[in-house]
Amino acid sequence: MPPAPGDREARREDVSRAVWEVLADKGFGGLTLRAVATAMGVSTGMLMHYFPAKRALLAHALDLLEKRTAARPRRTPPAEGLASVRAMLLDILPLTPGDTARNRIWVSSWDHSLADQGLSTDQAARYTRLRATLRPHFETARTLGELPATADPAHLAATAVAFTHGLVVQALFDPDHFPEDVQTAMLDDLLESLRRGH
Repeated sequence: MPPAPGDREARREDVSRAVWEVLADKGFGGLTLRAVATAMGVSTGMLMHYFPAKRALLAHALDLLEKRTAARPRRTPPAEGLASVRAMLLDILPLTPGDTARNRIWVSSWDHSLADQGLSTDQAARYTRLRATLRPHFETARTLGELPATADPAHLAATAVAFTHGLVVQALFDPDHFPEDVQTAMLDDLLESLRRGH
């Protein structure tokens, strides 16, 4: 007998907590139906009522990760324009243990996303949304005279995302060479170069 709608939603919340526990402990490589079932203390068969295949579980995990990423505490920008861009990009970098753990999970998910067209499309859409979120702040920076009048906000948003995620990977693999102060200084150097139109 299938669970009642309210019970089903509550159970999906339980599953989400277990998925997050497995992701935080083992990364995407360790995310299996069996691992999630073990974390919940239930059978794999019961879990399959909610996720009939691993792909559905992966898609749910990525959606959950995006929601948790969006809901995390954010820096308050001291001003509009490039100050807002800086705050948003600092929120992405692995500058705290929590941010480092979240970034490790994201990076470990890429292999699965690249191997599945649907997950890949979803991941591309996430990057599109991130660039779209940054673009208005670059537009404001241009209006404020912080950027050259010829600056292309869409191009700058793409550049900023590419730089920041590249720095994320460097910091995850070589944290001794990319501690918090180095990451922050590199980001500031990038923004200064954009300010100068380089």
